[in-house]
Amino acid sequence: MDFSSFLTSLGTSFVIFMVLMLLFAWLARKPGNSVIYYPNRILKGLDPYESGSRTRNPFAWIHEAMSSTEQDVISASGYDTAVYFVFLSTVLGILVLSGLVLLPVLLPVAATDNGVKIVSTTSNGTFSDLDKLSMGNVKEKSSRLWAFMLATYWVSFVTYFLLWKAYKHVSGLRADALMSPEVRAEQFSILVRDIPPVPEGQTRKEQVDSYFKRIYPESFYRSMVVTDNKVVNKLWEELQGYKKKLARAEAVYALSKKTGKPEGARPTNRIGFLGLIGKKVDSIEYYNEKINEVTPKLESEQKDTLREKQLDAALVFFSSRVAAASAAQSLHAQMRQVRQYVIYIVVALTILFFMIPIGLISALTTLENLKKYLPFLKPIVDLDAIKTVLEAYLPQLALIIFLALLPKLLYSLSKAEGIPSESHVVRAASGKYFYFIVLNVFVGVTVGGTLFSTFKSIQKKPDTLPDLLAAGLPLNATFFLTFVALRSFVGYGLELSRIVPLIIFHLRRKYLCKTEAEVKEAWRPGDLGYGTRGPNDMLIFTIVLCYSVIAPFIIPFGVVYFGLGWLILRNQALKVYVPTYESYGRMWPHMHTRILAALILYQVTMFGYFGVKKFYYAPFLLPTIILSLVFGFVCSKKFYRFFRDTALEVACRNLKETPNMEQVFRSYIPPSLSSEKIEDNQFEDAVSQVSRSTSFV
Repeated sequence: MDFSSFLTSLGTSFVIFMVLMLLFAWLARKPGNSVIYYPNRILKGLDPYESGSRTRNPFAWIHEAMSSTEQDVISASGYDTAVYFVFLSTVLGILVLSGLVLLPVLLPVAATDNGVKIVSTTSNGTFSDLDKLSMGNVKEKSSRLWAFMLATYWVSFVTYFLLWKAYKHVSGLRADALMSPEVRAEQFSILVRDIPPVPEGQTRKEQVDSYFKRIYPESFYRSMVVTDNKVVNKLWEELQGYKKKLARAEAVYALSKKTGKPEGARPTNRIGFLGLIGKKVDSIEYYNEKINEVTPKLESEQKDTLREKQLDAALVFFSSRVAAASAAQSLHAQMRQVRQYVIYIVVALTILFFMIPIGLISALTTLENLKKYLPFLKPIVDLDAIKTVLEAYLPQLALIIFLALLPKLLYSLSKAEGIPSESHVVRAASGKYFYFIVLNVFVGVTVGGTLFSTFKSIQKKPDTLPDLLAAGLPLNATFFLTFVALRSFVGYGLELSRIVPLIIFHLRRKYLCKTEAEVKEAWRPGDLGYGTRGPNDMLIFTIVLCYSVIAPFIIPFGVVYFGLGWLILRNQALKVYVPTYESYGRMWPHMHTRILAALILYQVTMFGYFGVKKFYYAPFLLPTIILSLVFGFVCSKKFYRFFRDTALEVACRNLKETPNMEQVFRSYIPPSLSSEKIEDNQFEDAVSQVSRSTSFV
């Protein structure tokens, strides 16, 4: 990438961001768009413009976001969102404090060392001004490398300090949440797994009830035996689909009476593939027939599921938060280890084999390689305008699109492990995605791209590999610099403006939505998407951290990314996104671990890089790696237990009202196993054998 391409990438990304921000300010003031820009407030029954959001000042939202408190975020989007902002603030603080020292110290040290002539660069020799600001411009064995070693220690200690501070803060947030006087169903129940075989003469319910009544005679309420709901869920979803289609057909019929003949025109549809082929039928009659057909099947399957498809797990309910917390810590049921190990192997193989295409993408998306391996494109890519745009965006866009294919696969694999709750599945999928993208993107692009481009040189002279890596590592920072800039300006510009959801909503409302339920479904925003957003943010942090000493000029771009992220997502958390679950900060230990993993990767990278620079004092960096491991161990011992188990001193706080245990119990019955025709006294034993499809913690 030459200097003009770099400026093109940076400049156009910033211009796009400014255009999208002004577009947001204009569109958000229009009443017809309020469901896209203020759905959080609307769903809470609040006036979307009550805080002055309709002002003509296009930057008013910035003041609203910056002046909001942590309690405002908790009230709008819950504790998990507040914890996510602790993560953003922590990594932003790490980069800011690191940059305050690294930029004024390391840039002059690197720039004034002219003892090395860079023969090959990522920019074909025209990007040398930025190349000279990297550690690659410092000659081997130079005493100047001491500055970079001390900088490595500085970044490490800044990270330790801010991580410790953040862990204490999040622990306090979680304690506040769990001490709340509000009655929360999840604080009165526990999940028991791997129940032994039922003794002869007992049912599963009797087995569970007798066990817990004996241990907790005063506080045990009742139990639900977990069932396999796959078939009943499928039938229930089929029935709900027919009910929605019936409501839509009736709405179309009612509208036809107002706009056409008084008798109206009854809607019709074809019953073949996707409604495109097959017999044409009256929609209202057809969907009524399908509802009448599926309903008895569902009722029959509900009974079979409740009685015949019980698993070796149960939900147990207590009338006291203290009893539930105590029972959760006393019973340590193991996960299905064989299934879990199989999933880990599948994920490991996925990571391994995806490194091949990621490495190829990093190498083949350069213009020189495109012209070499796809010669028919040469006349096109040689045009100055196209060449500049392709150099500025092609590698970064290819990488972003490639990574977008993975999250659903990893989410499905996490569910296949047998994880019981939605929040835990998201945390597990997030962890897989983080290690996947760090190993594939950071390692694959940095090392794989360098080796691919210099493979012939290595074949001829294998002993030149360390030298090639020494020259290639700092120069790959230019690729990541433009990658971070693209994610900062274009990514967050699209996030703020919500152009894509806005267009989709208006198209669906005009052409597809016929009922109020369909309209609401079209604009309902969902949550922040921690499962993918967190790992992507961690990728940016890992990249910036690992290159912070090698090429310090990347730090400002990381600061811009997380600064914009904090600001724009603050606005979205207050006005747009609606959480789908609440785990009261259970995600933080995992975030802490991944930040620490990024730090250790950074320290290992620096240790190796000092080695290829032939700096004899490189072993002085080994204590930082040991310190990071010790720091992680101490944090785990001091803080993690409270995130895994609820402290009894927290659970014993008084509630503002006596919990309605029947309401708590029924909140765990999934819709697919609820039926108006099932009477409590008739299916007392069966109803108590229901499992909830998702849980909160």
